[in-house]
Amino acid sequence: MDLPSRYNPNEVEPKILARWEEKGWVCNPKSGKKPFSIVIPPPNITGRLHMGHALNNTLQDVVIRFKRMDGYEACWFPGTDHAGIATQAVVEMELLKEGKTRKELGREAFLARVWQWKERYGNEILTQLKALGCSCDWSRTRFTLDPGLSRAVRTAFVRLYQEGLIYRGEYMINWCPRCETALSDLEVEHEEVQGNLYFVRYPLEEGGYVTVATTRPETMLGDTALAVNPADERYRHLIGKIAILPVLGRRLPIVAAEEVDPEFGTGVLKVTPAHDPVDFQIGQRLGLPAVNVLNGDGTVNENGGPFAGLDRFKAREALVERLKTEGFLEKIVPYKHAVGHCQRCRTMVEPRLSTQWFVRTKPLAEPAIQAVKDGKIRFIPERWTKVYFDWLENIRDWCISRQLWWGHRIPAWYGPDGEIIVAMDEKEAKRIARERYGKDVELQQDEDVLDTWFSSALWPFSVMGWPDSTEDLRTFYPTDLLITGFDILFFWVARMVMMGLHFLGEVPFREVLITPLIVDERGQKMSKTRGNVIDPMELIESHGADALRFTMVHISGKGRSARFSRSLLDESRDFLNKIWNMARFVLTNTADLPADANLSGRKLAWEDRWILSRLQAVISEVRDYLERYAFHLAAESLYHFIWDELCDWYLELSKVRLYGDEPEARRTAQVVLRKVLVDVVHLLHPFMPFITEEIGNHLGLEVSRGAYPKPEENLRDPEAEEVLSAFCELVREIRAMRAELGLDPAQELELVVTGGEKAQTILGELGAGLSRLARVRPRWDPEGRPEGPAARGLAGDIPFFLGLPGEVDWSALRNRLQRNLSKVEEELSALEARLNNPAFREKASEEVVGKTEAQAQELRARRARLLRFWEE
Repeated sequence: MDLPSRYNPNEVEPKILARWEEKGWVCNPKSGKKPFSIVIPPPNITGRLHMGHALNNTLQDVVIRFKRMDGYEACWFPGTDHAGIATQAVVEMELLKEGKTRKELGREAFLARVWQWKERYGNEILTQLKALGCSCDWSRTRFTLDPGLSRAVRTAFVRLYQEGLIYRGEYMINWCPRCETALSDLEVEHEEVQGNLYFVRYPLEEGGYVTVATTRPETMLGDTALAVNPADERYRHLIGKIAILPVLGRRLPIVAAEEVDPEFGTGVLKVTPAHDPVDFQIGQRLGLPAVNVLNGDGTVNENGGPFAGLDRFKAREALVERLKTEGFLEKIVPYKHAVGHCQRCRTMVEPRLSTQWFVRTKPLAEPAIQAVKDGKIRFIPERWTKVYFDWLENIRDWCISRQLWWGHRIPAWYGPDGEIIVAMDEKEAKRIARERYGKDVELQQDEDVLDTWFSSALWPFSVMGWPDSTEDLRTFYPTDLLITGFDILFFWVARMVMMGLHFLGEVPFREVLITPLIVDERGQKMSKTRGNVIDPMELIESHGADALRFTMVHISGKGRSARFSRSLLDESRDFLNKIWNMARFVLTNTADLPADANLSGRKLAWEDRWILSRLQAVISEVRDYLERYAFHLAAESLYHFIWDELCDWYLELSKVRLYGDEPEARRTAQVVLRKVLVDVVHLLHPFMPFITEEIGNHLGLEVSRGAYPKPEENLRDPEAEEVLSAFCELVREIRAMRAELGLDPAQELELVVTGGEKAQTILGELGAGLSRLARVRPRWDPEGRPEGPAARGLAGDIPFFLGLPGEVDWSALRNRLQRNLSKVEEELSALEARLNNPAFREKASEEVVGKTEAQAQELRARRARLLRFWEE
């Protein structure tokens, strides 16, 4: 039954983890229990565990362990994402080290290399999640390129195409020259850059010129018109005239377009339909030709005349120099503006006209909006609901094709005449072609793959076997909860809602908990450039997974961002050591307790009644907080109960009977201690699974498979809570007086209690505990006081005198107390001035205001103590 003298997570956690791995967490859809399910936000196979993963997956595991212990058939579906662009980029970097490129290898050989890489490194993050303590049903692990999930992707694509919700067309898209692929709007991040505004003179065919301002002069090689706002009187006379494109000499009609902002630049817009979204719309409406001047790698193509073959930025320099030489450049003005960058590689994105595949999103978005309005999905915190609505109500069609090799290849084939055939596989495509052409014809499959987020959008039901009607799908869909970060609210959450409603007619989850962003202790976002990135695996190595988990839970309710610091992690480790020492104390002192010993028929002491009553209150609180996903409040409730009540008070009070000479009283204390320990390890288990499982083993219990405690109302005891509250306040006040007076804390002093409704109970039945904890000789005497010098005290409504040793230097004591009082009043005055300042309360965080108020309250109590302290 004995625990080792100190807790070592590096010894305990691998041992417990091996046991869990052996038994597994397999879910049974036929168990008859009420189901509760979660799907993991699938991490990329390129990834290592980061702090965001640590937070998100800790919270998921807290929920799933709680529900499992509470009698649900709790199933957590794990898996990984193939991460198209990210994975392809990693493997291409590996090839570059060998002096090779993917194009040199060819598609099939390159994909074989990616699969080799995936088999070698792709499951590393799942191993790390296990080290964190995640209790997923690992037998249900899925990968977004698994055969079953690939079939689901093809099924979804074919159905959406047949329904007219997927189409192929030439549209303006975001293009990354580094990744050489299209990007959706969500994959582009806009950053403010310092650029220039170039003022270029365009000659008019009839003589003279008009000046145009542009930030991207190289794109003028693709100009096919100039445009002015029809309401702009400065240029109305030019509408219908012809301008000449400098350098290339192309004739450009001057057109009217309301999109032109008269306030920007000169008020004249160069229209480049192949390289700007607004220009594309103008070109579509007016039938202007679109001239593409860029290759996929960002170099200028044959339409760029003398600049063909140059990188886009080199072409800009060369063109500007040519414009200057030929007298077309009027001036260059520094100009700061927001420019789109590839989310993956940070390359500046080019708007580019391209033939791509798109999802028609409006018909899918409308039911997704309505589902939330109808209360079928609830966002926590609720403020994210508006953000969700804002995006879906202004949604644009989704570009889903990517010019990559790694991913779900688009299930579309092209016949001899270029006609599209969309099918589940090549065999079906050939059958359709045979029926269409009346003979076998050669088909060419589309070279592109689907956006990674397309397969991710199907995740909640594809992991359960859709499009088949499986037992898992019937039992666990819709899932109950999704826990995710706000950064993928649009990428993933909204798209899952759209797809779930479209294909299954039900929302994919009932609640969405949005987690905060983990930042450093100064509130800065973690990044490699700042050097403040923290590796959770290093923290697990140094402090243990339980300490990291408890810290993550503690900061999880701190708003949009959560500050992480190593001092918080140290506090969690200290708490683990406190729990371990508490359990060791209980196990050591209950080693001779029969297994069947219980509370029945026992006379409970005041402190027993109190701790059992407080335990029931904490059980109720923690259950309520967990049901509401207020994890941080549940953790705080457990922390304060275990540290401040169980360890600081009850364990110390129990020693009176444990080390006393009354067998029945000792046995009762043992029974209560063991009961409290058993309930505590079960309460703590979802938060700290490793240490609680290990303590449970020493109790002969498998805590992870046990029942989560429910409050026993018959053990609630308001009277005992009131009495012990007064007892604790009395001990605290005596200790505070000793410290203020500079007395030896071990020296036994005389205590005379002169009043208070509960004082006689405390001095009677709790007298021995009072003597032990406060180091006093207590007595009740309403009219008395110690014979010698004494200090006056007040604990709640209990007045008392604390006898002082005869050798006290009264003169020195008076001076010290006066100095202390002056210092307290000075500090209190400063704090109250701060609290009375509306600007402080408005600008400071709730946490800072709360700490300041608590400090002020402590100082008020200390001032009151000093004012009434002693009487000769």
